[in-house]
Amino acid sequence: MPLSEEELRLLEQMERALVEEDPKLASTLRGTAFRRTARRRAIIAGVCFAIGVAVLMTGAVARITVLGIAGFVVMLGSATVALAAMRGHHAAPAAADPRAAHPSRGFTVIDGGRRTKRNRGSNGGSFMERMEERWRRRREHGGF
Repeated sequence: MPLSEEELRLLEQMERALVEEDPKLASTLRGTAFRRTARRRAIIAGVCFAIGVAVLMTGAVARITVLGIAGFVVMLGSATVALAAMRGHHAAPAAADPRAAHPSRGFTVIDGGRRTKRNRGSNGGSFMERMEERWRRRREHGGF
């Protein structure tokens, strides 16, 4: 049974809170399944690449041009899939960062006729201000 709109909204809020409170834990939790899937996809693509090489060589030795072209296409497709899996292009953006998947991320929002910039962090400061604040907190609490 699919989640209701209210349940999806609550789940998204909990995910955002987890990312804000403990980004290391959130990245650890979300990364394991995607890495495993990407690794599996890369291994399968490697096997398909080897099969493509065998088909290409068979086509070249038997002088069957269509078979050689088919082997090359299999090699090209599997290499593309393997590279994409290794680079992580197949990971869903919503799973990587729920806030990044929102279509208005980084754009201005017209609110009652006034243009406002979306708030990027919990305190809304610039990147450098947020980094300086984190550094101050780390020094005060003694360590990383």
